[in-house]
Amino acid sequence: MTSSREPHLIKKYANRKLYDTRTSHYVTLDEIAQLVRNGHDIRVVDRDTSNDITQVILSQIVLTEEKRGPKGIVDAGTDALQERGQALLQYVRRTLVPGELVSEVERRRGNLEGMIDEAIERALRGLKLPSRHDIDTINERLDRLQAQMNRSNGRAKKGTRTRKVAR
Repeated sequence: MTSSREPHLIKKYANRKLYDTRTSHYVTLDEIAQLVRNGHDIRVVDRDTSNDITQVILSQIVLTEEKRGPKGIVDAGTDALQERGQALLQYVRRTLVPGELVSEVERRRGNLEGMIDEAIERALRGLKLPSRHDIDTINERLDRLQAQMNRSNGRAKKGTRTRKVAR
């Protein structure tokens, strides 16, 4: 971990070389991945245009790691590799997927579920089949009728007892 939370500024040159301005060295994608695994924040910019290309570089790193697949597991301890991979994945998620996008996706998913429920209800009505709402209404009515029957049975039993006592 670095003492400051300032990200490593990495400049990408036209010849595809990556230069870490903090360490004053050229770095590879693997070295950037290692920085991320170690908890460092990074920011990659195109040297000529100053455009932030961090997402592109992180995507390249993820694709490279995916291509390697389980081959790397043979040499390294599986647990250590998984931990480092999780750290990289968490950083990528934090960097590539803004929180408002996640909440927007969740909201839209909820809207979609509601639309699907409504479409099912309409289809059931069209087929003259009872919907979930219809069944819930019937169950509520049955519960009320059962409660009334229980109350009336309780009164009848009490009434018969008093008659027997009166004789």
